[in-house]
Amino acid sequence: MKKLIFLASTFFLFFSCKNETKDIKIRNNQFDTYKNNFIDELWKMNPEWAASQGYHKYDSVLKIPTNKLRMEQLDFAKRQLDSLNNYTVDELSSNNTTDYYMIKNYLEGTVFSINELKSFEWDPSMYNVCGSFAEILNGNYDSLDTRLRNFNLKMENIPAFYKAAKANIKNPTIEHTQLAIDQNSGGASVFTTDLVAAVAKSKLSSDEKNAILAKSKTAVIAINDYVSWLKKLDNKTPRSFRLGKDLFDKKFEYDIQSGYSPDQIYQKAIDHKADLHQKMFELADKLWPKYCGKEPKPTDKLKLIKQVIDKISLKHTTPDKFQSEIEKQIPELTAYVKAKNLLYIDPSKPLVVRKEPDYMAGVAGASISSPGPYDKNANTYYNVGSLSGWDAERSESYLREYNDYILQILNIHEAVPGHYTQLVYSNQSPSIIKSIFGNGAMVEGWAVYTERMMLESGYKNSDEMWLMYYKWNLRSTCNTILDISIHTKNMSKEAVVNLLVNEAFQQQAEADGKWKRATLSQVQLCSYFTGYTEIYDFRETLKKEQGTKFKLKDFHEKFLSYGSAPVKYIKELMLKK
Repeated sequence: MKKLIFLASTFFLFFSCKNETKDIKIRNNQFDTYKNNFIDELWKMNPEWAASQGYHKYDSVLKIPTNKLRMEQLDFAKRQLDSLNNYTVDELSSNNTTDYYMIKNYLEGTVFSINELKSFEWDPSMYNVCGSFAEILNGNYDSLDTRLRNFNLKMENIPAFYKAAKANIKNPTIEHTQLAIDQNSGGASVFTTDLVAAVAKSKLSSDEKNAILAKSKTAVIAINDYVSWLKKLDNKTPRSFRLGKDLFDKKFEYDIQSGYSPDQIYQKAIDHKADLHQKMFELADKLWPKYCGKEPKPTDKLKLIKQVIDKISLKHTTPDKFQSEIEKQIPELTAYVKAKNLLYIDPSKPLVVRKEPDYMAGVAGASISSPGPYDKNANTYYNVGSLSGWDAERSESYLREYNDYILQILNIHEAVPGHYTQLVYSNQSPSIIKSIFGNGAMVEGWAVYTERMMLESGYKNSDEMWLMYYKWNLRSTCNTILDISIHTKNMSKEAVVNLLVNEAFQQQAEADGKWKRATLSQVQLCSYFTGYTEIYDFRETLKKEQGTKFKLKDFHEKFLSYGSAPVKYIKELMLKK
């Protein structure tokens, strides 16, 4: 009898587990269907974002940023949050659990942006059509004629777009107003120069060409009118560019998605800065005779470090060779990564170094523009800020900052094996959610992590390179300190410049540029150090646990295989048995 009861119980448990597994599979299939429907709706709501990801079904659509559109976006977010409530993470796979959290974060962040942040009122630079139209011209996803016809249809709403922008703006910040003026003014060349060249190359009929060029003149009038309106705006009570602690902390939560709070990562950055200073002093003290001869050493450690760095920084390229020097280094870095077996780099994914487009100017000196998951084989662009028109003093300051050592670290960060490489992997991720909702702290953190990883592997190993790497790493560290301090502690420009010049050993031009960037962005500057800290600490933990079984290449490829998800979720997926 006992044996029969045991057999019956075993039989019951077996089929119960089998049914439970079947139910979980069904729920995951249902969630996959939900995700597909969600993405379809997302792209209808955000056609330009869709295009940036390589999804070009709505290329002819330009949404007009009215209050009605914002209410539609709020309704979309709330409906989708209700739909998410039909699922629990316990019944979802690891992959879907991460997607669930990332969708939820995006939707809640949308509600926060519209109801609380309200940057549509105080940031006039949000209103700029030039970039999305330029991408249509620059793309190679369809014939030029098809792209121009979409361009033509999309232009229809440009006057209404800027009319709505003017209606939205209330007490804008001075800094974002100037950025909007500069970027729209420069970006208008998309319609006056780039479009004219593209139309001339096309096979459109004469009537179509004339219609497009006539409409482009109307577009330019609307853009110039917006610029003139901003210049004449009677803004007696401009909003401060500082977010304040409440808004900053909430934006940090949605944008960074870290295991750390802003206060915690701020303290980590302060401690890391002190550690870097000690390491730099030891190297600078060692290098002093080589660069400073028998000059008496300063008693102040930071001054000693600065003097050695200043000497090493004199070795740099020239303004006219800045971009070509970057182009030359990319294949060298690729060959090194391959030779050291650090990571597989797909040779079929092109990287094109180009002058930074005018509509992007004014925020960062170097950046990557990557194709989206729907357009995986398109070019990735390495955008390089131009030094054209700079006076000799400003150019020299900038080039000392990006001297022969740091320029290599910059290329590691932006290109190989940093942003370019990571974003190629992200596009291969089985989850499109992780690609389109790419987490900034993971993306930037990976790029910062690779800088240290490359040097640890022996890349251009020298005391000078390590000293300059520590200086560069101070940059990421101080980015976090100043971002939090500026927006939540009222840090002044003078204090920021002092931090960057005297404690991070940056050139005056770089310090001035960083101040400008910090006044125009919020939270993003925290992403570098936060992501780097989480990735590096995770790697070191695995090395201790796995011992001789740990393989760096395996770690890199496994880590990147999950797409641009927040580091805390990638850790969960990699550790899950």
